[in-house]
Amino acid sequence: MDLSFLLAGSGKSMTSFFSLSFLILFLPACIILYSVVPKAWKKYILLLSSLAFYWLISGVLVVFLLLTTTSIFLLGLWLDKQQTRMKEKLKALPKEERKAAKPRYIRRQRGVVLLCVLLQIGFLLVVKYTGFLLKNFNALFSVCGSSFRFSIPRFLMPLGISFFSLQAVSYVVDVYHGLIKADRNFFRMALFMSFFPQIVEGPICRYSQTAEQLWKAAPIQYQNLTYGLQRILYGMLKKMVIADRLNPMIEAIFDNANTFDGGVIAFGAVCYTIQLYMDFSGSMDAVAGVAQIFGVTMPENFQRPFFSRSISEFWKRWHISLGAWFRDYIFYPITTAKRMKNLTSSARKKLGNHFGPLVAGSIALFCVWFCNGLWHGAAWSFIFFGMYHFVLILTGNMITPASKRVLAKLHIKSESFGYRVFQMIRTTLLVIIGELFFRAQGIKAGFSLLRRIFTGFSFTGMNEETMKVLGVDWQDLLIVGITLIMIFTVSVMNERGVCLRDTLAKKKIVLRWCVLYALAFYIIIFGAYGFGYLPVDPMYAQF
Repeated sequence: MDLSFLLAGSGKSMTSFFSLSFLILFLPACIILYSVVPKAWKKYILLLSSLAFYWLISGVLVVFLLLTTTSIFLLGLWLDKQQTRMKEKLKALPKEERKAAKPRYIRRQRGVVLLCVLLQIGFLLVVKYTGFLLKNFNALFSVCGSSFRFSIPRFLMPLGISFFSLQAVSYVVDVYHGLIKADRNFFRMALFMSFFPQIVEGPICRYSQTAEQLWKAAPIQYQNLTYGLQRILYGMLKKMVIADRLNPMIEAIFDNANTFDGGVIAFGAVCYTIQLYMDFSGSMDAVAGVAQIFGVTMPENFQRPFFSRSISEFWKRWHISLGAWFRDYIFYPITTAKRMKNLTSSARKKLGNHFGPLVAGSIALFCVWFCNGLWHGAAWSFIFFGMYHFVLILTGNMITPASKRVLAKLHIKSESFGYRVFQMIRTTLLVIIGELFFRAQGIKAGFSLLRRIFTGFSFTGMNEETMKVLGVDWQDLLIVGITLIMIFTVSVMNERGVCLRDTLAKKKIVLRWCVLYALAFYIIIFGAYGFGYLPVDPMYAQF
């Protein structure tokens, strides 16, 4: 086996938790080492393993992760010191003077939070978006007839920076709001920031969710080990059998879209939506599974989003940790600001109780979705993707009263099975259109693909000749279809509150192991790997 990945920055294959280097070498080594050391050392082994993992996949860029950790550790202590001093000073003042003095101390604390945002988000903006910004300035100069051009710098972007930067900001803001106490243990903070399962694709954890669990470093329990391995296997099923098998076909369709009719493009858009979900949720299954082995419960990042009845609900079920971050640190601060409260009060008087609050809410919603689109990448297509969902959610909020009146007149019960299915299908179709623009090579290309779907749609395009061009056959699609039915069945059970793992755990040991071996062999036989398949990096790692 090639061990060159053990060199700094050479272990990029381990960005996929389903790679052999991760599953066969790195993870077992961590588990064994973690198990044999005394309890007092387990947390340090977990920390060293996490830093080693990041060093292997990023090399010297691990310095940026350490600098981020150090900066928020110090800023948290600084905030804590200011808060303690404020309490002492205010306590010493007469009661009538406290109210006037308090804002002065609050402004200083906000200054610390602002410094954190400038350091963390500022650095993220520089390394990720400078090139995009300067390219647009150069295009503007060209349109204006100027020969001046900015030179475009190239930055090394630390892997996972879009995730751990937001995690860092959430820690300092939560300290400011008094939701958590500033951590005085640098190593605990470092483990919270660098825990190796989540560093590549998240989820974006809050300090209160995982820090104490990680530092507790509980011994590995049999149930945690088996449940964790089951979750990893389920993630492998999603990624290797579905997402990776669909990848060559999807790349062929979107890279050569002009050669296919609207039916093939529509099929590609559906398959890309499936691929993205299976790839990302499968990776999150692996993250949760690895964490569970070490006794850590990670926040769930997906809750069966395609059962959603609206776009708003969809985004509460998809990439939950990112949506929650935008909600708590952008949407709520904007809507609860004094000026926005005044705006809401004024709008409510003029527009009524439904439309009045939507004025301030729409401003906050716009900021959320502009940032959401930009977070995914430095391109106008990603910003358009954000604005597309902003318009859909805002429209949905605005027409809610009218929708209820129409349903009442048509005598349609909103909770009836048929109407709920209609809502799910409608939401899924809107999501697929959004993902079409997300995957297309630019906004113009996205509209061209969408136009072709509506003007050149045909059911005959997906024939044997097209399949050969796409590099797939009917057997591939049959395997994907059967696997989708399996996952859909599990999802329906979960949606109804049935935990398949708990149900399986109550069965006889022979049946339990037969099911697990069957799943493992299914992945080995039908997984997309080996000759003819290029390894597919986790899709969200690039964001």
